[in-house]
Amino acid sequence: MASDPAIGVLALQGDYAAHARTLSACGVEVREVRKPVQLAELDGLVLPGGETTALLKIMENTGMEEALVAFHAGGGALFGTCAGMILLAGKVCSPAQRSLGLVDIDVERNAYGRQIDSFESVAEWLAPDLAGEDGETSLPLVFIRAPRLVRSGKDVQPLARCRGDVVLARQGRVLVASFHPEMSSDLRVHRFFLKLARQKNKGRLSPAGP
Repeated sequence: MASDPAIGVLALQGDYAAHARTLSACGVEVREVRKPVQLAELDGLVLPGGETTALLKIMENTGMEEALVAFHAGGGALFGTCAGMILLAGKVCSPAQRSLGLVDIDVERNAYGRQIDSFESVAEWLAPDLAGEDGETSLPLVFIRAPRLVRSGKDVQPLARCRGDVVLARQGRVLVASFHPEMSSDLRVHRFFLKLARQKNKGRLSPAGP
């Protein structure tokens, strides 16, 4: 039987502690990640919200950019929320910004308007994968200067919509959210990410073939 996946939260900037608390509530041990070498021990990594310009500068100076690309190539699961989604995107606009290009989406920064710094809503549509054990299909959403997903490739699976926009999506072992699931008491989104991380965990623990 595979053990629980090893999960980290990128602790360079932003409210990474909230993600750590939510993941702990899911029953897994969480590690704060600040150095590229720590990724080798992980099955999944959360990229939290924060300030993307500051995050990119820190990641470039520490070698974390290249390490994240290699982690993804090696089968590691990634979960980016808000600024984390921007970092993982294929293209960023309004204004344009460099990104890692690990998920085939285009995102628009601060797309809901600077005057609406934050708001709460409920998902209008939710994929069956995110339904609660009792069949619950609503999902609370907290947005803080949220980016908008404006284009997604054919391999990107939409998982939730709000106001007609996709706000949660998946491509392979990469999960992205324009909202902040760590600011809600609902654990379904983080539990879904743990399922993605377990895929790498199973492969890592499988015995070598002949």
